[in-house]
Amino acid sequence: MNKVTGIKSVDFKITALGHGVVNWNGPTTLTGDGGKTVDNHTLPKLRGYTNLTGKIKEDTGYKYKKEATDIDFKKTPLYISQNCIRHHLFRDQAFDIHFAAEKSLQDVLASTTGLIRGYVVPSSQCKRTSSLLMEDFVDELGNGNFEQFGQAGERDSSSFFSKTTFGDTKYTSYGSISIEQLQFISLDKKFDRCAMVVKEGQGEEVAQAVETYIKALNPDLNPQATFHQNYVRGGTIFEEGENGILLNNDAVKALIEHTLQMISELSIRQAKSYMYVDDIVVDYNDSHKMMRIKHSEGDISEQAISDYAVYFYAK
Repeated sequence: MNKVTGIKSVDFKITALGHGVVNWNGPTTLTGDGGKTVDNHTLPKLRGYTNLTGKIKEDTGYKYKKEATDIDFKKTPLYISQNCIRHHLFRDQAFDIHFAAEKSLQDVLASTTGLIRGYVVPSSQCKRTSSLLMEDFVDELGNGNFEQFGQAGERDSSSFFSKTTFGDTKYTSYGSISIEQLQFISLDKKFDRCAMVVKEGQGEEVAQAVETYIKALNPDLNPQATFHQNYVRGGTIFEEGENGILLNNDAVKALIEHTLQMISELSIRQAKSYMYVDDIVVDYNDSHKMMRIKHSEGDISEQAISDYAVYFYAK
């Protein structure tokens, strides 16, 4: 069996800066003045945070809640969820997939949604697994504070509410782009990963649409998207293949560059706060160590010194 060689994934470390909270968690039940339980405090997303103290009232089993100020922002740091990041990263096409049907999936495949983000169409069970892995953005500064607010008008207990807010923020995150998932598009229901149901002769048309889209991303490259009726995953025993489209090295390169550019230009402005990516360090990883940039940054390769690995072949 021939061993797969080349760049297997493109991993990266992100540093982002901002101010305030862009990803709230919503109202949280806590203990207020006089030991009363209150539901009028809003918390941001905090990694590992629980509103329970761990103490239980023996006769009733009631679990005591923490107070709003009982937070250690170093132990339970602020974070922006990867779902929020992905939504804003692909915001231009955030809602398009709701209108996708089997007949229109060619346009979906020839887009960042089809090639990078991934999708599922429940009506047809067509899907494409995302090649892009993104971790949560975790804050390092811990500039959290308690704020009390009051609504205008008649003042009573219901007109007061509070929030845990933040000042300046600095986030760190990691991500990875899988070459195997990026380079192959299945058009076959055989292995339950069909991106689109194609008719006889339609595969070449879809491949051409994908190739045209990728070519537009970088006209200086020569991307190719080739359709074949029997693409086999390297290393299989019976060499059972499936209909699909395989992207060549230039096509993969164009999509990698486009994705990294999108990430480097990402900014979020919402909830009276903002965040933007300040720096991104890339590792063209040809080793067996997944996300080595996270654990041994001295071993990374910041330039692509070899071709991307090829996991499929036509038979």
